Amino acid sequence: MASTEPPENGPPLERLRSVFRVYDVRRDGEQLIYYGEPLVPQERLMKSVWPLFREQGYEVMLSTRMGEYVLVAEPVKLGPDGVPWKNVLLFVATILSTLWAGASWYHVNPVSDPVTAVLTAWPFTLAVMGVLGTHELGHYVMSRYHGVDATLPYFIPMPTLIGTMGAVIRMKGQMPDRKALFDIGVSGPLAGLVATVIVTAIGLTMDPVTVTQETLNSASTIEVKFGYPPLLKAIAALMGEPLSYDNDPTKSINPVVIGGWVGMFVTFLNLIPVGQLDGGHIVRAIIGERQESVAAIVPAVLFGLAAYVFYVLNVSNATVLWVIWGFLSMFFAYVGPATPIDDGALDPRRKLLGVLTFVIGFLCFTPTPIQIIS
Repeated sequence: MASTEPPENGPPLERLRSVFRVYDVRRDGEQLIYYGEPLVPQERLMKSVWPLFREQGYEVMLSTRMGEYVLVAEPVKLGPDGVPWKNVLLFVATILSTLWAGASWYHVNPVSDPVTAVLTAWPFTLAVMGVLGTHELGHYVMSRYHGVDATLPYFIPMPTLIGTMGAVIRMKGQMPDRKALFDIGVSGPLAGLVATVIVTAIGLTMDPVTVTQETLNSASTIEVKFGYPPLLKAIAALMGEPLSYDNDPTKSINPVVIGGWVGMFVTFLNLIPVGQLDGGHIVRAIIGERQESVAAIVPAVLFGLAAYVFYVLNVSNATVLWVIWGFLSMFFAYVGPATPIDDGALDPRRKLLGVLTFVIGFLCFTPTPIQIIS
């Protein structure tokens, strides 16, 4: 039976009438469902009704069901509901995978001597997990501040040189305005950079790792060379600490410095200005829908970078990396960035902070992040 009586806790129908003519109201569990007819374009409709539902503690979206327009409202739930077991399990698995990867940087066999591997590699794990976790927690804290529903960080274990593919949070709520979009987007890189600088400085003061002659002469030994970005070089120069031991092959940089390198590399990648990446959010907040024009040229820039690295620098490993990110940026650009409910202009102070963030992010860039030499 159709009803035009507002459900309990829902906004008064008279406050919707100027933008949405309601002819049926239903409740489905915790959902409030308003069947009706939009009287204004969708952007104006959502800008009008979204704050009305948020006042009552609901997140609302416009959808269609069986050819009818509906406003579907669900209670706003900020933070985890119960123990986030998936997040916990992935966190533990990533600790194990980074310990495994870290043991190789300390030249300890985690199979034959697991206890020594853990006791030796934990600084590397703490460094990597620290910079990644701080980055994502920056997003999470700012999401909570602006009342946008988001998950806790999901760490991604992976048998790579650093033991992980990073960490992500999933945004489940809508962006109320450009200010929230900007703050959430910029908070991750800035928080992560603070942790990265601290980790890098600590790592540079730690003793180098000793490489045995047996390891150097082993046929299975693979030489990995990291490309250090300007920011990492500047920190090392300010501290008067070396980044390599070219005259002594039995020494290598402390693996904690690699944790700082990870933080800078992740910061740069996240600031690529496309789609749902942090850079995409920041640019969308600063220049609005013109962000799509910026995103359209990003894949070409990355493919051009790959060609430069391959043909000029003659580094095949980094070429593959930038080709992959060229295709990823095409996908991110196709999906597009988050669209705020209120698309009003951003204030000048945040615009300036956004520009400075990209400048710092560029200092985290190097065309050849990593080379596998032999």
